[in-house]
Amino acid sequence: MQLDDIDRRVIDALRRDGRLSVRALAEEVRISRANAYTRLERLTSSGAITGFTATVDPAAIGLGTSAYVTLTVRQNSWRELKARLQAIPEVRHMALVGGEFDVILLVRAADNAALREVVLNELQAIPEVIATRTSLVFEDVENVGVTAGR
Repeated sequence: MQLDDIDRRVIDALRRDGRLSVRALAEEVRISRANAYTRLERLTSSGAITGFTATVDPAAIGLGTSAYVTLTVRQNSWRELKARLQAIPEVRHMALVGGEFDVILLVRAADNAALREVVLNELQAIPEVIATRTSLVFEDVENVGVTAGR
């Protein structure tokens, strides 16, 4: 799907506030409500917008420790591994990557003891996982102001 400048402004406005009404969205982007409805429907049905979600402060909901955990895994094991990782509630994001390691996870846990439990007793117990490396997150910064497509 090819995005024009108005589509990008619609996406940017919704990334800043996914609860905008169509009327408020139209006002912010400076288009008619009918145009806002049409663009929102097209962006959603095409898959450019995949859903709407709340941005949550992890510490405020009891997840005070975050870490990026990288995994080195057995080759050709991604399908099985992905299903196992999706079953671990503390794994909030995962990506199959190229480079020094194969998978990177964002893990959020209540504290360091809970993080240790996830890494040592859950991740390292998965047969497809050869090695892990954990990097603690000291501060999260969500970049919701990025312009779509740039």
